[in-house]
Amino acid sequence: MKRIVTILLTALTLWADAHIFVYHRFGDDRHPSTSTSLDVLKKEFDYFKTHGYEVIPLSRLVKALEEGEPISDRWVVLTIDDSYKSFYENGLLLFREYGYPFTLFVYTKATEEGYGDFMTWEQVAEAKKYGELGFHSHTHPHMVSRSDAELKEDFTTGISLMRERTGEKPRYFAYPYGEYDGRVRKIAESFGFDAICNQNVGAVSEASDLHDLDRIALTGETGLKSKLAIGFLPAKWIEPTAWPKEGVVRRVRVETKSAAKRGWLYLTGYGWQRVEVHDGIVETRLDKPLKNRRSRLILKLENDRISTKILVKP
Repeated sequence: MKRIVTILLTALTLWADAHIFVYHRFGDDRHPSTSTSLDVLKKEFDYFKTHGYEVIPLSRLVKALEEGEPISDRWVVLTIDDSYKSFYENGLLLFREYGYPFTLFVYTKATEEGYGDFMTWEQVAEAKKYGELGFHSHTHPHMVSRSDAELKEDFTTGISLMRERTGEKPRYFAYPYGEYDGRVRKIAESFGFDAICNQNVGAVSEASDLHDLDRIALTGETGLKSKLAIGFLPAKWIEPTAWPKEGVVRRVRVETKSAAKRGWLYLTGYGWQRVEVHDGIVETRLDKPLKNRRSRLILKLENDRISTKILVKP
């Protein structure tokens, strides 16, 4: 009987997926593409509460991943990028009202030099009383286009500022614009973060990479229910692994641990197409020129399990 219970618990764990969401601005009508209205935010918070979701700190999820603890599919982590002033002036009150923790990723140069649309260090310190802080770069660059030396200087300067102004070294990092490649990731990892967050569509399971955690953007009327249904897909992207030669995706090859026989593949600018899965491998020819300097390939298999590969032009 004990063995049966263990098997059932293992199966449930394998199919359990937490979700990390990312916000930017709050109640700022000047920037509708990156702003969440307070009415929508309240609806989302109510949905979490009435449907049995537990909003946990990023540190709780990271600890579970580090220690191999089971991941609950009722866990939600809320993050905010850029430290815009609208979070402090508009959004923070609702987070406090609901008692929901958050991680605020700070754009340090904007705060240090007093850019008008961004929080001050005093406001960052006040927000820290109710959540956690992360690092979102010093100059908010397109990192894939910067040299190794420039990237290392950016990390060093911003992390030093956060230590000086907040009294702590940031444990978490989120890529500006969600843009990165293998080179950028390697440099980010060298600064010893406990976790690194991207901005790819996907979920988080025990098999997730602590240095490549998927986050789903919430802006406008978000379709929250469908986003909470997204599952983690263990996948290794064999081709392409970075911006392709001549900007053309010739072929896609992905190795998965799925028993699915078919699925869907999305490419920015082209939409979805059906693909076949053979022994866990998706291999298809596209021969499509990329239309955007930042494009995404998304593989979706059964039960809305998703893996995303971002391609950024250097």
